[in-house]
Amino acid sequence: MNLPRFADVVVIGAGAVGAACAYFAAQAGLRVAVVDRGPIAGGTSSACEGNILVSDKEAGPELSLAQYSQTLWRGELAEFGHLWEFESKGGLVVSAKPGTQENLTRLAARQRNVGIDVELVDAANLKDYEPHLANGMAGGAFYPQDAQVQPMLAAAHLLRLARGMGATVHTNTKVTSFVRQGDAVTGVVTSQGTIAAPAVVNAAGTWGAAIAELAGVDVPVLPRKGYVMVTEPLPELVRHKVYAAEYVDNVASSYAGLQTSPVVEGTRGGTILIGSSRERVGFEKSVNPLVLAEMANKAIALFPFLADVLALRSYSGFRPYCPDHLPVIGPDPRAPGLWHACGHEGAGIGLSVGTGALIAATLTGTAPAMDLSPFAPERFDSLRQEAHA
Repeated sequence: MNLPRFADVVVIGAGAVGAACAYFAAQAGLRVAVVDRGPIAGGTSSACEGNILVSDKEAGPELSLAQYSQTLWRGELAEFGHLWEFESKGGLVVSAKPGTQENLTRLAARQRNVGIDVELVDAANLKDYEPHLANGMAGGAFYPQDAQVQPMLAAAHLLRLARGMGATVHTNTKVTSFVRQGDAVTGVVTSQGTIAAPAVVNAAGTWGAAIAELAGVDVPVLPRKGYVMVTEPLPELVRHKVYAAEYVDNVASSYAGLQTSPVVEGTRGGTILIGSSRERVGFEKSVNPLVLAEMANKAIALFPFLADVLALRSYSGFRPYCPDHLPVIGPDPRAPGLWHACGHEGAGIGLSVGTGALIAATLTGTAPAMDLSPFAPERFDSLRQEAHA
């Protein structure tokens, strides 16, 4: 399909976040054009587990966004859940040591205070949730709101639904610059032509910083590499998303070096997904077998039966990391006409629909469902000023 000459909004990025932005903007009656330098879901959305989690988030803005997104996944979008294999499986966080369980208990209390449904589980009852879990765990916490989707299906179907409302989608179309009127962004120049638009949404994931730079603004999104391993089909041996409590600490860490923590969950197809790792190595794509070995050993420590299971494959990708662990969402006053919807790190699938709905609200002048100031693109300018003061 040829590029349109005009649109009300151009969305840069055809991953889950960009797809959600396109869906809700089209639903609001805007003429939407989506452009991506590669295929649909060709970045982080094709290299993740598709998690929709509340369990791994401290009380605060990100958890509030996760709660809002949950209302959309389970409410307005519920009729489409079968398209992207929505599975409300719940999450079980387990503690190997009593001290870790005490920390988990305190976290659960803070989450419960803001409306999260969480049940503390003592050591004797853990196997009621996961019969094949290792012996000797100190306890855990169960989060019934945790869910999973197939992320590439979510992106593809949200875009298909958006197209049904008039949106156009243009893959293999790289944005090379912006059309400007003074500081304002008034369109995009791409490898396939130019689209004039009063609004452009930067939903480019790990390339969000590069897109922002084209507009002369700084959004410090960095790639954070992670691996996932996939086993042979083993239906129903792992019932929930299961991970060790230290995973929460690793998610919130700013450490650039390698961190691994065991994450194990089944899929509708019967395979088991094993994670997780985090490291900042730029866009280095080579496979490090030592990381995979470390992940496998930690997964076996959670579920000993995995020692005799065949791993069919592994894959890796890059999460769009922001230094303060909050995504960048909303209009950029430094470049009027430019909106951002990026920097969600490993939570992008779950937070995508909330982000898309918030972006659509601000684009149409509707009051957004939650305060966007914690996600403001320009917040990093003040942080730098404080650092240099």
